[in-house]
Amino acid sequence: MLSRTADHLYWMSRYTERAENTARMLDVNYQTSLLPQSAEVAQLGWQGVLSISELRPAYFQKHDAITPEGVMEFMVKDESNPSSIVSCLKAARENARAVRGALTTESWETQNTTWLDVLRMLRQGEFERDPGQFFEWVKFRSHLSRGVTQGTMLQDEAYHFLRLGTFLERADNTARLVDVKFHAMNSEFFGGGTEEHQEYDFYHWSAILRSVSAFEVYRKVYRNVIKPERVAELLILRADMPRSLHASLVEVVNNLSKVANDQSAETLRRAGKLLAELQYGRVDEILATGLHAYLTQFLDRINELGMRVSQDFLVPTN
Repeated sequence: MLSRTADHLYWMSRYTERAENTARMLDVNYQTSLLPQSAEVAQLGWQGVLSISELRPAYFQKHDAITPEGVMEFMVKDESNPSSIVSCLKAARENARAVRGALTTESWETQNTTWLDVLRMLRQGEFERDPGQFFEWVKFRSHLSRGVTQGTMLQDEAYHFLRLGTFLERADNTARLVDVKFHAMNSEFFGGGTEEHQEYDFYHWSAILRSVSAFEVYRKVYRNVIKPERVAELLILRADMPRSLHASLVEVVNNLSKVANDQSAETLRRAGKLLAELQYGRVDEILATGLHAYLTQFLDRINELGMRVSQDFLVPTN
C-alpha cells in the first residue's frame, strides 16, 4: 500500500476517535456542572477538560478566564483549535476524501454526511439549544463510522491502518483522562471521611466512568460501591473493557502485526512489551509506585509508538 494512502486512513480514524473523545469529556463535564457543587469544584472540572488536551495556553490566547461557555465554544466550534470537534470532523472528512478509492462507498458517505450535518447543526444553533443532545450525536456518528468500516470493508491493509489509528488515539485519550481526573483529587483521591465527601467522590468517579461508557460495566464487574482503585483497574488493566488501555493495546499490536514490514520489527516489539506489562500488571503495584508517574510514562510510550508508526509506514514529515 502507498504510504500516502496509509497516512490518510490512519489520520482519518484518529480524528474521528478524537472528536468522539472530546464529545465524551465535554458531555460528562456539562452533565456534572448541572449538579449542586461549589464554584471552585466546577472550575476545576472545566480546567481539567483543557488540561487533558494540553490546550490551556491556546485557550488563554483567546479568552481571559476559564468559563463553561468559553471552554465549550473553544472545544466544539473553534476551527483554530485543531482538537475541537468541528476541526476533527473536518480533518477526518478531508483525509477520507483524499483516499475515496480505498474506502467503500458507505464509509465515505458516512464521513461526508457527518461533516455536512455538523455544519448545518452548528449554523442552526442546535449545539447551544441542547449541548447534551449534540454530544450524543457526535458519539453516535463515531460509532457509525467504525461500524460501517467493520461491516463493509475488506479486512486488508487499509482496514488495519484505520483500526491502528483508532486504538492508538483511544489509548492516548483514556490515559490522559484517568491521569487528569485522578490528579484533580490530589491527596483525597481515596475519599474523605464525611458524608459530603463520599457523595462528591461518588459523583466524581461516576462521571469518569460515564465518560468512557463504563458505569454499567463497573456495576456488572464489581457489584459494589465505586472505589478509585477499582476505577483505575477497570480503565487500565481489564482486557474486556472496550476503552481500557489493555484492550486498546491488544488492538494496536494485532493490527500492527498485520501490516508489518521490513523496518517495523522494533515498533512491534515495543508495542508488544507495553501490552505484556498491561497483561501482567496489578493495580496495587501501579498505585504503590504512583499512578501519575505510571500514566505519564505510558503516554510517552504511546506517543513514541505513534511517531514510530509514522516513520515505518506513513508519509515522512520532513
